[in-house]
Amino acid sequence: MQILETERLILREFTLEDAAFILELLNTPTWLQFIGDRNVHSVEDAENYLLNGSMKSYAENRFGFYAVVEKTETSNSTNQTIGMCGLIKRDTLPDIDIGFAFLPNLISKGFGYEIASATLDYALNILKINRIIAIVNPENEKSIRLIKKIGMQFEEMIKFGDDDKELMLFGIKQKVD
Repeated sequence: MQILETERLILREFTLEDAAFILELLNTPTWLQFIGDRNVHSVEDAENYLLNGSMKSYAENRFGFYAVVEKTETSNSTNQTIGMCGLIKRDTLPDIDIGFAFLPNLISKGFGYEIASATLDYALNILKINRIIAIVNPENEKSIRLIKKIGMQFEEMIKFGDDDKELMLFGIKQKVD
């Protein structure tokens, strides 16, 4: 199911057919460095990751992480999945978290800003979520720049995860008229 569309991108729900892409994305050097190893080392692992993550979240929360698909301009090529972007409700955080990740060769091409700003707008104005946060590794300078560019403000450092890694927490609230 398509969630939204921008000039160059489509945001749609993941399906099990995306397992090979998930396997690739979750094992890129940037994912492993800044997000961490999710123990997705086979297509079956990737299917379970989707079933227990995004697809479960769609049913329970009416949102989740979505596939970011680049629109193609020619009729003889198919749209290509290039990343993920979406919303997650974590048990350990008080608010809904926005996140994004792209294949390394597609970082710094404007796709992140295009889809993250549209996803943030969707969360605040369509889903009517009052407050959105983002957590990021302080060494991930590109993600920090993107989070700031979409209008989120740094709030505090937090301990997060099993290893109590220190992450930066950014936030934004729905504008009240």
